[in-house]
Amino acid sequence: MSHNTFGHLFRVTTFGESHGPALGCIVDGCPPNIALTAEEIQSFLDKRRPGQSRFTTQRQEPDQVKILSGVFEDDRTGGPVTTGTPIMLMIENVDQRSKDYAEIRDKFRPGHADLTYQAKYGIRDYRGGGRSSARETAARVAAGAVARKIIPGVTIRGALIQMGPHKIDRTNWDWGQVDRNPFFTPDAKAAKFFEEYLDGVRKSGSSIGAVIEVTASGVPAGWGAPLYAKLDQDLASAMMSINAVKGVEIGAGFESAALSGEENADEIRMRRGKPEFLSNNAGGILGGISTGQDVVVRFAVKPTSSILTTKRSVSAQGEDVDVMTKGRHDPCVGIRAVPVGEAMMALVLADHFLRHRGQVG
Repeated sequence: MSHNTFGHLFRVTTFGESHGPALGCIVDGCPPNIALTAEEIQSFLDKRRPGQSRFTTQRQEPDQVKILSGVFEDDRTGGPVTTGTPIMLMIENVDQRSKDYAEIRDKFRPGHADLTYQAKYGIRDYRGGGRSSARETAARVAAGAVARKIIPGVTIRGALIQMGPHKIDRTNWDWGQVDRNPFFTPDAKAAKFFEEYLDGVRKSGSSIGAVIEVTASGVPAGWGAPLYAKLDQDLASAMMSINAVKGVEIGAGFESAALSGEENADEIRMRRGKPEFLSNNAGGILGGISTGQDVVVRFAVKPTSSILTTKRSVSAQGEDVDVMTKGRHDPCVGIRAVPVGEAMMALVLADHFLRHRGQVG
């Protein structure tokens, strides 16, 4: 299997399966002499970690990260710093229950990659989806923590802004609320509604989708390059690579199709001696290059395909079968996609920061 690497100058290669002994990543291209500890990485992994509320999978994984290479205990700084060599991060799996999947080893689960992996490789790991499992995103979050260290001054924040058909009230937006509820939503009133709503979905054995918004503040003008290295192009690719993501938009996104040219144009005035945009329909990117405004990305996450409802499918033997997926699954996988979206934003920005520096100094 190829194509396990993301990025150009800042490159991340992930490895491991859902029910294997461990998973992780190798980060290549990180500059030297940057302070980096496992504790800093762990803080982001803890945000994604499963089993923290009844609204996520009850698989109990501590997601404890280990740094196996690429850092050195520098006597001058009194702590570990990056050396410029590949950084290997490993996270052990400790709570696999492969027996939960024994009944579907020869059945293809609707909505999963079972059928496509079998068609492409002639073999598949049926235990939780193996390599196609969202468990792989733990490695991305770890890599994203490293990426954040090399783009100082940039703040990356994500939030759940819609669950099923229910959108938050954007006039209630408060970033301070995101870490105060299990949904990572900035609307306290919506969080209370989501609690009752998702309880109903969960108890029925079903699942629901969500929309996530990720914002990067402090990105200077100039990152990104035409024509085939556009910042929004790479962001779209990054977000689409996340498990269960089926749509991505930048700025006003699909809503811009309903706007007139006058409404959509982000007008500009001189303020305090420099250009200032009066709106941000472009999502902080014009011509593939950052404008200096907030970079805003949203992505849609489909409902978790692993549900207790029996669905029609086929077997490896070519028979019609009924499939019910047992095990421990997220009733709304979009919740834990928030820190993953933040990590992918960080990976793209770190890569473009290094590319920009390499091209124009």
